[in-house]
Amino acid sequence: MIYRKISRIGMSAAVAVLLVALSSCALTGDFPFHLGGSWQEEIQLDDGRKIVVKRSQTRGGRHEIGQDTPVAEHVISFTHPTTKQKITWESTYGITMDDASLLPLGLYLKGDAVYLATTTAGCIAYNKWGRPNPPYVFFQYDGADWRRIPQEEFPDEFKEANVVISGLVRKFEHRLREYPGPVPAEEIKKINAEAKHPDVQHLRVFVREPFDPKKTQPNVNCEELVYYKGAWISPGDSIGRRMMDHTSK
Repeated sequence: MIYRKISRIGMSAAVAVLLVALSSCALTGDFPFHLGGSWQEEIQLDDGRKIVVKRSQTRGGRHEIGQDTPVAEHVISFTHPTTKQKITWESTYGITMDDASLLPLGLYLKGDAVYLATTTAGCIAYNKWGRPNPPYVFFQYDGADWRRIPQEEFPDEFKEANVVISGLVRKFEHRLREYPGPVPAEEIKKINAEAKHPDVQHLRVFVREPFDPKKTQPNVNCEELVYYKGAWISPGDSIGRRMMDHTSK
């Protein structure tokens, strides 16, 4: 099974709605990297404080002719309001093990501790991150780096997204860049509320209980894949079984 076949493995409805630019359809074009853009957002914290974060991204890489150039890298940076430490989180997007392929949903502070909520960008990323259900990947900043934490360690009081969840989509990127200053926290809520499709509601308001994988839910019903020699394969198909059998010998 090669990339062209993998790319058609059920990109979730949630990501399809929010991130058309990241759709991994048949790869027929290869374009050079070019600058995407940057903007600022005012983040409302649960303790009443607000912080300003900068979000920037570059676009480039393969995509279908006529499609928007996809996001290649997304970076969030801010200054901690009490420690004054400059903190950065970034994600690259692709189909290798080196690409995080995560979409930011929220940035939070509890005391001086920093937390980040993300979700996976499609089925390849969902498999890379261990098929979490609900489909979130949580992090805590330890003062030097981001450490992945289980859902149980992500504070219960953080209940909904507080960054623009559709910022990687080109039309939203353009809209956000037009603000003369940071996008106000109240405006972020309004923008996120525009995502009305039922399959994206878990990106706006976090779910703590697992989804039923038998139902059509974002990412959770993705086919199981394994990474083998630079490609994502299905262990259930004939090629995948032969590869796995050969490896185990």
